[in-house]
Amino acid sequence: MLRPTPAPAPALRSVLAALGSPTAVREARTPALRAASGPLSPELPLPVHVLRISAAAGQTPGTRLVGWRFLIRGGGRAIAAADTMLTPDGWSFSHFFEGPYVAATERALVQAEALPGTYEPRLLSVPELYMLTLWLHADPDGTEPGTESADVLVPLAPAPPGIAANRPYRVADLLPVLSTRLAPPPLLGSAAPA
Repeated sequence: MLRPTPAPAPALRSVLAALGSPTAVREARTPALRAASGPLSPELPLPVHVLRISAAAGQTPGTRLVGWRFLIRGGGRAIAAADTMLTPDGWSFSHFFEGPYVAATERALVQAEALPGTYEPRLLSVPELYMLTLWLHADPDGTEPGTESADVLVPLAPAPPGIAANRPYRVADLLPVLSTRLAPPPLLGSAAPA
């Protein structure tokens, strides 16, 4: 079962204002959004976090909230998404987009509903790997996807090579893989780690 967090009201207002602006919709690089012929509505708001892996050995990876993403529904399906970002003045509309992550997010949310347990859905971005996951957060008091948690990560398609998309992973299983891929390469002439 999913227990979504309500989006901040200013984030939702900024997306609604952008959807109501012919200029914002017309200038968006989203043909599906421009071609939509019915009412459009922002739904399924998800907080977007960025994963940071520390270069220091033994340090726990952390996350940082960078925005909110709304799936834009038109004609009974998600056709685009809208991102918001935190500015000095509060939450503001950033941009519209479409592509494979829109459908993959919707699919992962449907899949997550069938998992046992209660989760708070979030998105976790790993920019260095061009990777986005649905982060199913199990602990309402914790904020980090630590290896001790019951959190689940579902990589969205397209996922990096060697990581199966649409498959739920325990954080303890996927985080070490991501950490290894994000570790800086050894310097030339230095001994490889054992």
